[in-house]
Amino acid sequence: MDTYATYEHPKVLAWLSRHPRWTFHFTPTSASWLNAVENFFSKMTRQRIHRGVFRSIADLQAAINAYLVEHNASPKPFVWTKSAEAILAKLDRLELTQFRGHLST
Repeated sequence: MDTYATYEHPKVLAWLSRHPRWTFHFTPTSASWLNAVENFFSKMTRQRIHRGVFRSIADLQAAINAYLVEHNASPKPFVWTKSAEAILAKLDRLELTQFRGHLST
């Protein structure tokens, strides 16, 4: 989750209190590369959506679903190229230590 404040809304906090198994993980805004999901959506946007012409929501949904079928046809697991220690050390060097608590939850 990014650092946008929607997670502080009373309705969100109430929902979270009723669902204790859910935990938010925060990604510093200057380190979105840490968020593998964000990378996936970025790739899908560049490869399928960016220059597409969609005459309806159904057309857009069909394009997204087709991308997912193609992507899942040859799955490749995400493999971190750096250890957690190396990533946290880099964050320290970038003076983002205020986010370490968020990253470890």
